[in-house]
Amino acid sequence: MVEGVSVATTLPPRAGEPRTLRFGLAANRLHHASADSACFDWLRVSASGIEALEIELHVVGRTYDAIAREGLLRGYEGLIRYPYGREGGLMKLVARVTAAQNDAASLDGAIYLVDPVDPSSIFPEALALKRQCITHGRPFISTMAGAIEWIEVERIHAGLRPDRRVDSLFDCANQCLALIAHDALKDQMLQFVHHHFDLLSSFNRRVATGTTGKLLNEMAVRLGWPADKPWTDRYLSGPMGGDAQIADLVLDRRCQRVIFFEDPHVARQHEADIQLLERAVRVATREATCATSPVVAHRWATAAVKRGR
Repeated sequence: MVEGVSVATTLPPRAGEPRTLRFGLAANRLHHASADSACFDWLRVSASGIEALEIELHVVGRTYDAIAREGLLRGYEGLIRYPYGREGGLMKLVARVTAAQNDAASLDGAIYLVDPVDPSSIFPEALALKRQCITHGRPFISTMAGAIEWIEVERIHAGLRPDRRVDSLFDCANQCLALIAHDALKDQMLQFVHHHFDLLSSFNRRVATGTTGKLLNEMAVRLGWPADKPWTDRYLSGPMGGDAQIADLVLDRRCQRVIFFEDPHVARQHEADIQLLERAVRVATREATCATSPVVAHRWATAAVKRGR
């Protein structure tokens, strides 16, 4: 850990006694239209973990109806129906992500399985859900692989034994990791990598956009990494196309994990490139994951280390 810096590894603390985890859940039509859709494949893997942890799922209407239609989580009292999206269901999730965690209405994060070509995925409430999750340091999970992984992360933090069915998601030696950080969060990226250097060094390959990659390579040498072997393969800076280059890796299934520390408070001149990378991750929904805030990335990394012991 960087000297003098305390690195958070959990979601913001809850006041008082521990309470049940509560997650918002929504899925675009593609992901619940048929029996082999991503939402249902996720639940077939993760339902036992959801039930063991007694996670409340606050589910937007059409997604709730589809889960009931498929007979998944039948009789589970933690499945709570919200209105249809057109009646404000997704808007309600946004409001409850912003609530203080000791508020009875608050959510600890959101799972929103996104079809990147569905127009509703760029409705204001959809964009606000992601932004508010990042702002409040709560997970925003938009792929099937990410949803499976996050339930496992919560299982590990709760002290449960690893679910061996999902070992491949934690097989760093056979994965490529992308590391990206906006200017205001580059120091936090350096702290994150310093704190979890051994875990992140175990990836088969690491890539980064220009300035972030330069800073990470310089730090890696200070930590004992060979000076003649870059710790990350550097692509162009974000504004010059680095996000698009990494998106190409994701689409070709040559990059499975993106850690992207986004600053939700500033306008970005290359916003289209950022959205392109996010869309690429969602196209590769069964293989790719993306963490978009330091708190969430630390929680994932801590669980990955615990799981590997």
